[in-house]
Amino acid sequence: MTRFITRDYSPAIARHLTEEGFPEPLARVLAARGIETAEDLKADWRAMLAPETLMGTTAAAQHLADAIDTGKRIMVIADYDCDGATACAVALKGLRSMGASVDYLVPDRFVYGYGLTPAIVDLAAQKGAQLILTVDNGMASIDGVAEAKKMGIEVIITDHHLPAETLPAAACIVNPNTPGCNFPSKNLAGVGVMYYVLMALRAEFRRRGKFDAKTQPRLDALVDLVALGTVADVVKLDRNNRILVQQGLNRVRMGHTHPGVKALFEIAGRPSAQAKVRDFGFVIAPRINAAGRLDLMTAGIECLMSDSDTEAQHYAKILDDYNRQRRELELDMQWDAAMLLNKIDVTKRHTLALYEPTWHQGIVGLVASRIKESKHRPTIAFANAADGEMKGSGRSIEGVHLRDMLDLVTKTAPGIIKKFGGHAMAAGLTIDGHRFDDFCHAFETVVAQNCEEDVFERHVLVDGDLDPRDINISLIEAINAQIWGQGFLPPLFANEFKVLHQTVLKGGHLKLMLELNGSRFNGIFFRRSAEVPSVARLAYRPEINEWMGQRSIQLVIEQLEG
Repeated sequence: MTRFITRDYSPAIARHLTEEGFPEPLARVLAARGIETAEDLKADWRAMLAPETLMGTTAAAQHLADAIDTGKRIMVIADYDCDGATACAVALKGLRSMGASVDYLVPDRFVYGYGLTPAIVDLAAQKGAQLILTVDNGMASIDGVAEAKKMGIEVIITDHHLPAETLPAAACIVNPNTPGCNFPSKNLAGVGVMYYVLMALRAEFRRRGKFDAKTQPRLDALVDLVALGTVADVVKLDRNNRILVQQGLNRVRMGHTHPGVKALFEIAGRPSAQAKVRDFGFVIAPRINAAGRLDLMTAGIECLMSDSDTEAQHYAKILDDYNRQRRELELDMQWDAAMLLNKIDVTKRHTLALYEPTWHQGIVGLVASRIKESKHRPTIAFANAADGEMKGSGRSIEGVHLRDMLDLVTKTAPGIIKKFGGHAMAAGLTIDGHRFDDFCHAFETVVAQNCEEDVFERHVLVDGDLDPRDINISLIEAINAQIWGQGFLPPLFANEFKVLHQTVLKGGHLKLMLELNGSRFNGIFFRRSAEVPSVARLAYRPEINEWMGQRSIQLVIEQLEG
C-alpha cells in the first residue's frame, strides 16, 4: 500500500518567496524545505562553513604541513566508489599543488576488502609510505592503524562514516560525525571532508609564510570533483553541500572542468554546458563506480587525474566499457532476485536478505537498492567471497537505521557478523557462508522488534497538486535552476488523472496519455510495465522533453497511490 502525504509548509513564507519572484508552486516547495528567503539559496563561497570549525582539520593541516616541509612520502588510501575516487583525486591534486610527494593505493575489494587493513598498510610500507592519509574510509580501521604505528608510519584519517564505540588510534581524525565534533554540517561526503582539510592546510602554509593570497593554489579549481563525489554518495544536500555542488556545476557548465569529467560527459552523450545534478548522480558516477565494482578503481582515479583530453578519453572509454558490463550483470542478477522473491510473502516480512551463488560481489549493492525501492523493505544481497565467507551489501528505508540494526545483530546474536560498517541507509557486512540462515533470522528479529510498523508502509511525501496552467516551461525552468538532491528533494506533485491511453515501451517503461481538468499531458512511468487504473492519483515531476529540436512537457511518474 502506497499513501501520499502532502508536505507541511508556512503559507506566509511561501507568499514572501512568491513576492521575491518564485512561481507560486515552487515557493511552497521551497517553504516546505525550510527556505525562508532567496538569500538562503545563494551558493556564495562566503556562506560556506569555515574549515577550522571542522574538528581535526587544524591538527591534520599541521601534520601534513610538517610532512611536506620535511619531504615525507605521503600515501593516500582511497575507497573504491565514486566518493572515494573523487576524494583521492582531490587529495592528490591539492597536496601536489602545495609541494607534497604523494601517491595513492586503492584496495582491491575482492582481495583486501574495505579500508585501511593491516595488509594495505604493509603494501603502503613497501612503497615507501612515511605518512598514510585515508580518504572516505578509516573509521573502522583499528587494526590497520595499529599496524602502521608498529611500523612508525603516522596515520591521518579523513572520513564521514559513522564511528563505532572505539576509534582508531590515529594521529588525528577528521570526520564531522566524530563524537565531540560540533561542525554544523554532519553531511559532508568523504570528498568534502578532504576538501576541508586542503583548505585548512593552505591556511596553515599561509601562516608559515609559504603562500600569500596571490601565490596560494586555487582550490576552487577542484570543486567540480567535490560536487561529483558529493552527489554520487547521496549525502544530504544541506546548505553547505548545496554550495559545493552549485559551484562545481558552474565550473562544468562554463567549461572549466577537469578533462576526465569532460570526457565522461562526452562519452555519455551529455552536454556538459547544461550539466545537472542528475547527470552527476545517474550518468557520470555510475561509470566511475563500475570500475570499483568489477575490477580496480584505478581507471576511475586516473580518469579524474588526467591532465590531457587524450588521456582522459582513453580512461573514459575504459569506464564506459565497465559500465556496459555492469549493466549486463545487474540485469541477470535482478532476474535471479525476482525468482527468489516469488517464493517470499514480502507482506509478512520486515526485512529481505537474498543470496545466489553466482552473484557478483561488486553488484550486490545495486540489486539490494532496486529491491528496496520496489518492495519497501530494508534489503541485503549477498555474494560469495574468499575462505567460505559471504559479503553483503544493504540498502534501507526511512525509519530503519541499517548500521544500527546490524550492530544490534552483533549484540543479540554474537558471532554471526564478522565485520560491518556503513550509514543509516546503506551498509556492508561479512558473515561465514554457513551462517546465512542464522543471519536472516537475527536480522528479521531485531528489525521487527525495534522499528515501528508504520515505517513498512510506503509513505510518499508530495508537494500538493498543480493546476494545469501551472504545468509550464517557466515553472520547470525555475525548478531546474535550483540544486536538488538527498535531503533537499526535488518537487514531487500529485494529481488525480484520467488515463486516456497507456502502452509498454521497449525496456519495460509505461507511456501514458493523461488528462487533468481538460488538459492533456504525456507521461512516462519508468521501470513499470503493469497498467494503472483508468482514474489514478499519481505523483510526478514535470520535465522538459527535448526531441529533434522540439521541446515539450512530459510528466515523469514516480508513484501510484493505492
